[in-house]
Order: sequence, then C-alpha cells, then structure tokens
Amino acid sequence: MTSENLPVVVIAGRPNVGKSTLFNRLVGRRQAIVSDMPGVTRDRKEGEALLRGRRVRLIDTAGLEEAAPDTLYGRMRASSESAVAMADLVLFCIDARSGITPADAHFASWLRRQNRPVLLIANKAEGQAGTNAALEAYSLGLGTPLALSAEHGEGIADLMGEIAERLPPAEKQRRREAPKVDAEGEEEERPAGPLRLAIIGRPNAGKSTLLNCLLGEERMITGPEAGLTRDSIAVTLHDDQGEIRLVDTAGMRKRARVEEHLERMSVSASIEALKMAEVVVLVIDATLGVHEQDLQIGRLIEREGRACVIALNKWDAVEDRNATKKAILDRLEISLAQVRGIPVVTFSALTGAGVHRLLPAVREVYEIWNSRISTGELNRWFEDALERHQPPLVDGRRLKLRYMTQVKARPPTFLLFGTRAEQLPDSYKRYLVNGLRETFHMPGVPVRVQLRGTKNPYAEK
Repeated sequence: MTSENLPVVVIAGRPNVGKSTLFNRLVGRRQAIVSDMPGVTRDRKEGEALLRGRRVRLIDTAGLEEAAPDTLYGRMRASSESAVAMADLVLFCIDARSGITPADAHFASWLRRQNRPVLLIANKAEGQAGTNAALEAYSLGLGTPLALSAEHGEGIADLMGEIAERLPPAEKQRRREAPKVDAEGEEEERPAGPLRLAIIGRPNAGKSTLLNCLLGEERMITGPEAGLTRDSIAVTLHDDQGEIRLVDTAGMRKRARVEEHLERMSVSASIEALKMAEVVVLVIDATLGVHEQDLQIGRLIEREGRACVIALNKWDAVEDRNATKKAILDRLEISLAQVRGIPVVTFSALTGAGVHRLLPAVREVYEIWNSRISTGELNRWFEDALERHQPPLVDGRRLKLRYMTQVKARPPTFLLFGTRAEQLPDSYKRYLVNGLRETFHMPGVPVRVQLRGTKNPYAEK
C-alpha cells in the first residue's frame, strides 16, 4: 500500500509539548529534530509507523500559535491546520507538567469544530504525579486523556493500541497495484520503490519554494527569512515515469559559521538525507553565482557517489543570462572535474518558469548512474586506450594492465587488473575515467576505477 493510501494520523498541539519526541517514538527512530527550544518544528514532517499491525502515515506539525497570517508563525499555523484537515485521527498533545494553558483551551475548542476524530494526549506525565496532573485535561472536552511520557516511553504501548482501534477499517483503504515488470528484465539489481531525490543547497537558495512548485501546493513554509527549513522533510510526488520520494533539507553553511546546536543538528539531517538519496539536486541562487560552499556541497555529493543535477534558481532575476551561465559552467568544469558534464537546469521556482525541465534531467542522470557496460565492449575500448597512451613507468618498469570489468553501477564502478596495477598514478586513472565518461556517455555522475594487482609467481624465487 502506498503512503498516500495509508490512514493519516496527525500530531498537533502548542509548541514544546513533545510532539516531535512522540513522532520519533511512534516511527521507531530519530526522524524529527528534537530540542528544548520552542518552535523547532516548522514544516510538516511525515513518516510511516506500524502500530498494532496497522501501517499509518504519521505527520508531525509545527506548534499551533496565535499569529497574523503573513508572519512566520502564521504560516506555520496554516501548514499545521492543513494537515489536520486531511487527518483520519488527530493526536492533540498537551504538557501535563504545565497544566492546561489558555492556548491549549483555545486550540482544543478549534479542534472540536473541525469534525475530526481526536485522541487527547497528556505528555510528560512521568510517574504518579504526572498521571494525576493529566486528569486536568478532562476540562478540554476532548474525552479521556491518555497519560504518557514520550521521552521515557511510558504509555506508548497503550497509545498504539488506542490509535489502531480508532483508525478506519482496513478494508476501506485502497489496495496497492502490483508493480509492473519490464518483459526484458533489469540487468542491475535496482531496489524496488520510488526514486529517492534530495534537494540540497545553501540557505535561502529557494529549495522549499522549488519543492512547493513541484508539488503544486504550499507544502513547505517559505519566506524571505534565511534558514526557515530546519529538518529534512520527505514528500512523495509522481511524474510520467513513476513515483519520486523527495526530501527538502535545511540550508548548509560553512562549518565555521555553524555555531548553534540546533543548526548543527539541521546540517547533520541534511547530510544524512544526501547519503540516503540516489539523485541530488544542488540548488544555487543564480543571482549570486557559484559560491565556494556550493562547490564543497558538490564535492560531498561526488564523494558519496550520488548522481547530481545543478539547479540554477531565480533565473528570472538574472540580467545577463549568457554571461552568467558561461561563468557558472566554467567554474563547475574547473572545480567539479570529478563529475564533468554535470547537467544544469535554469528556472524560477517562484514563478514556475522552466521548472518542468528539472525532473526529466533527474530521470536522465539517474539512468546514467545505473548504467552498465558489457565486459567485451569495455575491454575493446580499454585496448584502444592503452594503445593511445601507454601506462607510465614506475620504478623504471612499465606497468602491465591486463583487463577491466564493471563490478557495479550506482555509481558506475570498474575494476582494473594488472601486474602492480595498484601502483598506477592518479594522472593515468584520471585519463581512464575521462575516457570512460566520454566514450560511454556518462556525464555528471561519479565514475570509480578500482585497482587490483596480480602477483608474479616467480618474484620470490
């Protein structure tokens, strides 16, 4: 069953009542950033949880606060309210230690008018004292409160049972269609499931605006303030080739400028999202050009072996487009030589102009990243490469390179065999990599060449 067809359980409540801690506990891993600082969660965070044999789509929301619609907190509240509107069950959280606040009462009254099933959660109710304090929550008019401690795991088993009982009957959920299998089969052992795509970049490059444009809805909170996205937010979208699991990440600054503990956690979540992705979209503010930090992120993408697309956002605000694009391409060619020929897409995420070209570029580089070359074809090229440029002398003796084979894709990785092959200089490895990339059309993806020496049986005699 796809995540869209699962019953939706939304965790809501005012800031700092432990919603993200509860989300992590139910999902079964640390997926949302947790901090004592109020208002850490700004965008809706989604995950799948298995509760008493029932899979659910769990959504963590920003804290409900009274604020003007055009402010950051107003936009956060609107995002949370839209999540509640799609819920099959709302878990309304309060802090048992703090007692019932006017904000709790206000939003409980609002929830009663939304015509959604609500389960009242009295969180932070450690021990008997906390359980007694939780009884105050009866006054909210949302039924019997369930006392628990998400941080310590107390009462979580009871909560899972309560959620499972209140979900819609399983037979009302749509069944997932069986996956279609290519008649010719696949040569590479591609994992089943959607293409995993991450959006990475510096703060305020327009990553969240891009995600909203791709989805066609205001899914992510955006605005002129830099660093609005604090956690990695995963959503699902579809193009004409299938499902894409897309992750928007927090902006990544220079390490020396990342001081606050919360921002360090945000950057760590972004790096983790990059490592889990198959293709990475590196978003760059075209009005500012390529910054050194953009190049550092690009090098990280290459080291992790991921396919990459460069996305030049805010293209509508660029005055001399020809000169700007030439300058950017020249800088990328020099500074990201390990992924030479990386695809570049220009667009405006704010207006939507040109965004339609992004996903086709992602699909194309994904196919290249998965590409395989037959051993026969590979070694015919390898023989020609050796004739054009002989291996160098090492310690006065020429290296004898014998043959090459592709050991894996994702990214394309080749194993080179030969006597003392492990002593091959980096310059000759680069010659081989560039030849492979050009001959077999592998632009913009990392190409790995590993070396395997063969021993001379008479060397020790």
